[in-house]
Amino acid sequence: MLANSVRRFGTSALRRMHYEDGPGKNLPFSVNNKWKLLFGTFLFTITGIGGPCFLVRHQLLKQ
Repeated sequence: MLANSVRRFGTSALRRMHYEDGPGKNLPFSVNNKWKLLFGTFLFTITGIGGPCFLVRHQLLKQ
C-alpha cells in the first residue's frame, strides 16, 4: 500500500514539473553570448591548468 502511494506520487510529481527544452537550457551558464562564453571557458581552463603549474614552478624555484 505504501509502495503504491509512493509510486503514484513519483509519477504525478514528474508530470507536474516542466523544464524548458532545447540545447543549452540545462546548463548552469548562458550560451547566448559567444564572447562571454569564450572568456569564461578560457578563464576556467587557465585557472585549472595554469594554477597547479605555477605552484609547482614556485616551489621548485624556492629551493
